[in-house]
Amino acid sequence: MKPATDRMLTRIKDVYFYILDRGVVTTENVVEEFGITNRTAQRDLNVLEYNELIISPARGKWTTTEKKVKLSS
Repeated sequence: MKPATDRMLTRIKDVYFYILDRGVVTTENVVEEFGITNRTAQRDLNVLEYNELIISPARGKWTTTEKKVKLSS
């Protein structure tokens, strides 16, 4: 994979674990925690939502779903 793709996938995984650790976060929390733009945060959150790993219980807020995640070593 390209280095940019690896960075993106690593960041998305980190965003997932950030949300998992905190319970409910806002898009702004993700922007501040990872030092990314609002658009990049939204894109990453959309990837997680598409894969049914997070849901938005209220506009701009995110939490994890009950979907099981398999971690590769």
